[in-house]
Amino acid sequence: MTLSQWFIFFLVVQFVHGLGTWKLYIKAGRSAWEAFVPIYNGIVFMKILNRPTWWVALLFLPVISLIMLIIIWVETARSFGKNTTTDTVLSIVTLGFYSYYLNYFTDVKHIENRSLEPKSGSGEWTSSILFAIVAATIVHTYFLQPYVIPSSSLEKSLLVGDFLIVSKMHYGPRVPMTTVGLPMVHDTIPIINKKSYLFDDQIEAQSTSLKSMFQLPYLRIPGWETIKRNEIVVFNQPADTLLDMNDFNPDRNYYKPIDKKTNLVKRCVAIAGDTLEIKDGYVYINGIQNELPDRARLQFSYKVTLKPGKTFERSIIEQLKTRYDITDGIYAQGNEIIIPAASDEAVKVFKNHPSVATISRYIEPKGQRDALEFPQDPSYDWNRDFFGPLYVPKKGNTMALTLENLPVYKRLITEYEGNKLYTKGNQIYINGQLSDSYTFKQNYYWMMGDNRHNSIDARDGDLSLLIMWLENPYLFG
Repeated sequence: MTLSQWFIFFLVVQFVHGLGTWKLYIKAGRSAWEAFVPIYNGIVFMKILNRPTWWVALLFLPVISLIMLIIIWVETARSFGKNTTTDTVLSIVTLGFYSYYLNYFTDVKHIENRSLEPKSGSGEWTSSILFAIVAATIVHTYFLQPYVIPSSSLEKSLLVGDFLIVSKMHYGPRVPMTTVGLPMVHDTIPIINKKSYLFDDQIEAQSTSLKSMFQLPYLRIPGWETIKRNEIVVFNQPADTLLDMNDFNPDRNYYKPIDKKTNLVKRCVAIAGDTLEIKDGYVYINGIQNELPDRARLQFSYKVTLKPGKTFERSIIEQLKTRYDITDGIYAQGNEIIIPAASDEAVKVFKNHPSVATISRYIEPKGQRDALEFPQDPSYDWNRDFFGPLYVPKKGNTMALTLENLPVYKRLITEYEGNKLYTKGNQIYINGQLSDSYTFKQNYYWMMGDNRHNSIDARDGDLSLLIMWLENPYLFG
């Protein structure tokens, strides 16, 4: 929904609350009109419930608000003497409308300064669990979030299975855009493998407005710093249309809200305004070869030729993988061995093995087009090892727009920046206007793995698409 639609929804909720509680306000010694004044009614109602006024703020936090509503429904009944299990169940299953029954059809009395201690062991456990979930969700959403490294794209810096605590404060936490979902669960509920949120996925395949009635507009709280080159960043995969992270077959008819897209961790090798080029597998930024931090280790694919009569049995290969610190395995093909990913240090040691004749780094020849690489256009003969040059857009910068560079920036202009673009002959039209230039609305970044031949990153086509994740909506948060 848009901001105006959310505002109308907010006013409707306030009116529904007032209709269902105004008599309860009177019985608590307050005025009926106080039940209808937005925000103020919440402050007053917390006093009626004998709860702290800061609870009102929790009612405006997405996801957390759902838990707080359940608590408020139950607290309302208990504040007016309805403490039985039946009252609690009715408060929940009626989605809070049990207060209408109390308001209009009963002669309840307000219990002032009631004890907040649970009346039973089960009640105490329930209260503790609910507030633990609220506290954990707040930390998880706005401050720090645990994350497990799923792939080897940053191997030697971050290993597969490493457990990270990701700071959301440095770049600024993103307010959850999906308002109805399970707390502390990403896009899928474990075991049952069902969506963990409510979202209208009946959307046209190429829609640029992936919103539903449960979606908030994008909002990010200011952070402490901006992204710098070579920093490792966790972000939502911009063009994530995967049904399953283990099955890399995108389906353009399957959509997820931005904050429910698959989390990836990569290194930001180019920031907004940079010109990036990959030559011989190495990244160059603005014409200068990129230097990674000391701890980082680039990895490439290698082809190993064995000496005549030498072979490696399957059982020995696993031993070699561990002994020589080979990241993604070793694969025998007759008298040759393929190493998908290895660092220079590992190769220097492995080449001294008595069965090894030669080791050569696999590099795709310059000018040999890889159809799977971005921008997946026949006029671009780019591959994983020879790519670009490509300008990474910066907010406010204007660039000439031609039929030649349109394949690189078309999706950005349409899907990420919300414009309608089409061509007619050799002319480009944006939002119905003839255009020979375009001014970017947001900053973009180029994300890559240090495992240069075995990483799903910005070079990939429709899967990771474009460079790029947007600085604003897609940053992990």
